[in-house]
Amino acid sequence: MGGGKLKEILEARKSPVSGQVEMIGDLGILDDHELSAVGRSVKAILQSRESPEDTTSVYTNVPHKDSQACEDDPCCIWEYVKRDMYDKFHGESGRCTKHARAAIRLGFHDAGSWAKGDTHGGADGSIILGNELTRKEHDGLQDIGIVVQGWYDKYQAKYNVGMADLIQMGATIATVTCPLGPRIRSFVGRKDSSRAALKGRIPDVNDPAEKLVELFSNKTITPEALVALVGAHTTSQQHFVDESKDGAPQDSTPGVWDVLFYGETASRNSPPRVFKFQSDVVLSKYGETRDSWNTFASARGQAPWNTAFAREYIRLSLLGVNNINDMTECTKVLPMPVTTFTAPDQAAEQQWLQGKDTPDNDAGAALEDGKSLSLIQGVLGVVGDLGNGIGSVVGGIVGGIGGIIGGLLPRTL
Repeated sequence: MGGGKLKEILEARKSPVSGQVEMIGDLGILDDHELSAVGRSVKAILQSRESPEDTTSVYTNVPHKDSQACEDDPCCIWEYVKRDMYDKFHGESGRCTKHARAAIRLGFHDAGSWAKGDTHGGADGSIILGNELTRKEHDGLQDIGIVVQGWYDKYQAKYNVGMADLIQMGATIATVTCPLGPRIRSFVGRKDSSRAALKGRIPDVNDPAEKLVELFSNKTITPEALVALVGAHTTSQQHFVDESKDGAPQDSTPGVWDVLFYGETASRNSPPRVFKFQSDVVLSKYGETRDSWNTFASARGQAPWNTAFAREYIRLSLLGVNNINDMTECTKVLPMPVTTFTAPDQAAEQQWLQGKDTPDNDAGAALEDGKSLSLIQGVLGVVGDLGNGIGSVVGGIVGGIGGIIGGLLPRTL
């Protein structure tokens, strides 16, 4: 991204009336001298005066989770939560799994339930605690809801880990677990609520660009910021928009946090299996969002997008939160980012993108599980699956050897 274009995008964040970046929660009413270290940092991040990413902080000499030392450090228990999450989010292929992708979406949907003027909703855990997952707009999040509920049951009563924080830390841990994803600065201390958020706050996949821009503007999110946030679709595979194309990815590298999504959404020559959400297509063409879209789609778009996404996700993750000044930064527990990635099964994945599938039609599901595909004599398979692909070859060899050995053994054995 050129310096001029970046400056334009940052300037667009400012209010046309005051020239100031719109603040959220208690940051909007506190004077600078009243801000804590965290309050000052979050405000500076939102104003683009401080980096929203952190690739240096580490957590060493972690106390045992049941020790007094761990109890005294608000971030300590999150190291143990992170380990549980990483095990769910990281796939054998190096890609992030369906659980990671769903955790990111869950973070969006819990926080995105807030709009200006609302007295409740936002990043408060109500998407689970308030039973909002029964709503159609949350289709596909029920399974990750069960997983997060399990973590809540494990850590809340004994270690005072809240649902709102579990959801938002889950989203940032999932993001950095995806190859090329940013290590977003992450904060804990949100207040939980079981009061269900108001309906009509979540965008629909068929919304026109004008409606999307208006909807997010009412969440303090600018058109440029909206473009950065929808880039999270780069890792996803859809299931409910068109059930006849179940598992179709939104770009040609599902499970990888790259900028191919932007270019392929706008292109007429995307691989046949790539499924484009209409809401993304219209944003790629709309006057207020097109330039930002093309900037992220460029060959040098990865770093600017990561930074923009990190900053805007911090904003999103704090919508409806009115105690930002009292929160604690726990970025140090997050995994380090994977800054380079080459898929171990590129040739097989390309065949799948062109329309091929395994004999069991489960290549898409395997990719969501973080597994690698195989391609043997033109047949797609799943690495480690004895039902097809490489497993069939191995099974045939083993079976042949077994037959030979069996013929040499006495029949009475």
